[in-house]
Amino acid sequence: MLEIKNLKKSFGGRDVLKDVSLTVDKGEAVVILGPSGSGKTTLLRCINFLEMAEGGTLSVFGNAVNFKKVHKKDVLEIRRKTAFVFQNYNLFNNKTAIENVTEGLIVARKVKKATALETAKHHLDQMGLSDKFNYYPSQLSGGQQQRVAIARALSLNPEVILFDEPTSALDPELVGETLDIIKKIVLSKNNAIIIVTHEMTFAQKAADKVVFMDDGYVVEEGTAEDVFTHPKEERTKQFLSRISPIEYNI
Repeated sequence: MLEIKNLKKSFGGRDVLKDVSLTVDKGEAVVILGPSGSGKTTLLRCINFLEMAEGGTLSVFGNAVNFKKVHKKDVLEIRRKTAFVFQNYNLFNNKTAIENVTEGLIVARKVKKATALETAKHHLDQMGLSDKFNYYPSQLSGGQQQRVAIARALSLNPEVILFDEPTSALDPELVGETLDIIKKIVLSKNNAIIIVTHEMTFAQKAADKVVFMDDGYVVEEGTAEDVFTHPKEERTKQFLSRISPIEYNI
């Protein structure tokens, strides 16, 4: 289980996360919704220590830390159990697709090169990229680059995968295929998954739990049916009333 309690984070004196608590079980997919600036991405970045929270606790499948006195060893242990998929891919432009996937395995995980190559080929093949192993990011479409990024995350065999608006940088016609890949990962039930997204139809179809955030707080959470069909909080109702879901064949 991933468990966050009373998480707090500020930037320049402005509170961005205000006493946020959340739990995610293995095999569970949690989708986080909310307006821009509500703290969704900051929450993900704090879980993976890309940002350092100022208060609260985090437990990731047996590794627990207090953000006020976290040690480097704790950060490394939790990062070994998590993988982050960025909205802008974050690939190394000077490395091929397969090198982008093997880099973390060889450098951070100390996996032997032959094993890392075998793992990378397996996951790139799963992404439909078996003919793109030696292509550089500049030679790939946005959708293909995001699939490389997803293969990189899966190759680490993480307990937790964090998706930060994984389709926001894609052309509209590529969104559906990327969501379909993510849905297959969700259905595999191999990981605890947290997805920040604006794709309402995807959230309704794929989420085990939906969390609505606003102004640094968790305003409401529940099953997709509860939140989308019977929201309890007025702020949730306002947000959903302004969103027109786009249908994707996923």
